[in-house]
Amino acid sequence: MADQRLVNFIKEARKKGYEDWQIREPLLKKGWPEQEVDKAFAIVHQSMKPKTKICVYLDNEIIKLLEKRAKRNILTLPDQIEDILRRSCLGMKKPQVKEKIDDALVSLFSRRKYGKK
Repeated sequence: MADQRLVNFIKEARKKGYEDWQIREPLLKKGWPEQEVDKAFAIVHQSMKPKTKICVYLDNEIIKLLEKRAKRNILTLPDQIEDILRRSCLGMKKPQVKEKIDDALVSLFSRRKYGKK
């Protein structure tokens, strides 16, 4: 069983955007045994869903707005962006209900008044 402190450290570093090699090298330099580091990485890889890295360039103004929104939602900036993208994709999966042609014609030629009175 791997050291839980090491597993937690790796998870936090990955959340901050560090690649595995950027995490592994300093741990080995600090004296962590290679077998222990490998066990911890194996546990982290099993518990985390695989993710694809996407690079997005945003204006500073948009980043500030996203950071504000992330803070309000108690998320990190990458987590907030991931949440927005995920919700957007889920919204696309919902079937679009199209208005029947008869309903459109009835609404055009109806005597009922729509809108403000």
